[in-house]
Amino acid sequence: MYLARFSYDVLPVHRQRAMDFIRREVAAAGKAGLQARLLVPLTRGQGDPALQFEVALTSLDQLEGLRQRGGETAPQDWMHAFSEILTAPPQVEILRVDGVQAGGTPI
Repeated sequence: MYLARFSYDVLPVHRQRAMDFIRREVAAAGKAGLQARLLVPLTRGQGDPALQFEVALTSLDQLEGLRQRGGETAPQDWMHAFSEILTAPPQVEILRVDGVQAGGTPI
């Protein structure tokens, strides 16, 4: 299993709008049968992202399909609108889940 984490920097004035865009990503992932969530840091260091989107993938091929679908309707339009409120390009991390959870039980 893999986790793809997208980190976004936005100004406080644009935070709610950015959260609405990310919620669209979460909804699109759910419709595709993926587990996804919006992460809102309660504390963060200087330079850390304001918001994050995380999605669990069984295959890296799912990542491309998710990014293409985006907000379901007119993906290019919503992606363009979202990019206008970002203060920096999104950071993307792709992590491989080790496969063992607490207590040594395989996932």
